[in-house]
Amino acid sequence: MTGEVLLNEGLPTKEALPSHRRARLILAFALVALGVWLIHGFLPALLWAAILAMAFSPLYERACRRWPRFRRGAILPAIFTLAIGLVVVIPVGLGLFRAIAEIRDLTNWFTTARDSGIPVPQWLYSLPFERDSAVNWWQQHLATPEATQAELARFDRRQLFSHTQMVGRIVVHSSVIFAFTLIALFFILRDSEMIVAQLRTASQRLFGPSGERIGNQVAQSVRGTIDGLVLVGFGEGAVMTVAYVLLGVPHPILLGIATAIAAMIPFGAAVMFEIAALALLTQGSITGVILVNVIGFAVVGVADHFIRPVLIGGATRLPFLWVLLGILGGVETLGLLGLFVGPATMAVLVMLWREFVERKPETAEAA
Repeated sequence: MTGEVLLNEGLPTKEALPSHRRARLILAFALVALGVWLIHGFLPALLWAAILAMAFSPLYERACRRWPRFRRGAILPAIFTLAIGLVVVIPVGLGLFRAIAEIRDLTNWFTTARDSGIPVPQWLYSLPFERDSAVNWWQQHLATPEATQAELARFDRRQLFSHTQMVGRIVVHSSVIFAFTLIALFFILRDSEMIVAQLRTASQRLFGPSGERIGNQVAQSVRGTIDGLVLVGFGEGAVMTVAYVLLGVPHPILLGIATAIAAMIPFGAAVMFEIAALALLTQGSITGVILVNVIGFAVVGVADHFIRPVLIGGATRLPFLWVLLGILGGVETLGLLGLFVGPATMAVLVMLWREFVERKPETAEAA
């Protein structure tokens, strides 16, 4: 009798089970929150690694089928990680190298302006309105060495040094995040089979049959977004670089790289070719200004209204309005990472909404 009482006391009663489950849930949420808080600084690196893995998974799977003996080793993941790293590092390195050269030229220009002044540009005389006022202002503030030195003295050197330090910190932080992104990408590729199996099991338990569809929708959205933003952005940058060279825009290669990067954001390329138009205006090339605007708006119009909706909308099954809202909202909230997280999130939400509204109502007998 005593043993039976002890046995019954050792077993959880039906009333105690919900409290145990609540305790486990609270502990689980607490541990997850603690883990996220501990690694929150590296969450962007993990997200970037996941995005890159989803983007290149078809190519990686094809390589695994082509060389099956390397599937479980470290050689193939290392090759892919190195190749992806070089795809990012080489253009950025060329851009930085060119930017350093441009900074040197800009420094020489400031030195010349301080010693000799800045002559009134010819295009200022061709302004359709306020021409005399603009010319007089330039002659008073920039045309002579004394006036130029007085204008340059207004710059706060300490503030400039502070901005330089901030840029340096951003570069160092971005380099660290990029290094951890490549490390995480290597392990994701190496253990891709195990990770996919675990995610499939977890999504099945959490969301039921919709879990795998959500995962597939996220992967397709990321790939479609990369095709529609990155590849199309590079295409816009290449076309505009050729236009910059033919029209005589100063520093066309650097401006072309900046246009390609800005073109990843819808309508972002317009800002860069307007800068090119302003540079041509300072040279007095009115025809060049007109042509760079015509070519630029034509390229942006074709890319943003025809190519991108097909690439992104076809992969995500989203109207382009929601794609655009996802991109702009993602960029505003998460920066560059939001370019890919935003459309993927909107695609999943729209998919769940469609499944909800298209689900057939259960009959009373089935209930």
